[in-house]
Amino acid sequence: MFTTKNIVPAEITDARKEKIDGDDAWNLLSSAKEIVVGRGKKFTVFQPSTDDQEVILKQTLGRTGNLRAPTLKVGDRLIVGFCDEMYNQYVG
Repeated sequence: MFTTKNIVPAEITDARKEKIDGDDAWNLLSSAKEIVVGRGKKFTVFQPSTDDQEVILKQTLGRTGNLRAPTLKVGDRLIVGFCDEMYNQYVG
C-alpha cells in the first residue's frame, strides 16, 4: 500500500526486536494529539488528552502487551493497527 502511494517512512523499527509496552507505550501514545486505531474493517479515533488511558491502551496493545503493529506517526497523529478505510483517510 505504501509503495503504491509513494509513501516513504522516515524511520522503520522491527516490532519483534524493539518492544514498546506499558509505560513506554503510554509515553508514546500520550505525546500524540490524536490516536487512530484500526481493527479489521473499523477504526476508532482517540484524544489522549481527554480519553481514558485504560481504554486507549486496551485498543492499542496486543495480546503480549506490546504496542500493535504497524504503528505510524504522521505529524502529531499516531495510527495503530490496520484498516483499509483508516489508511485511505489518514495516510494518503
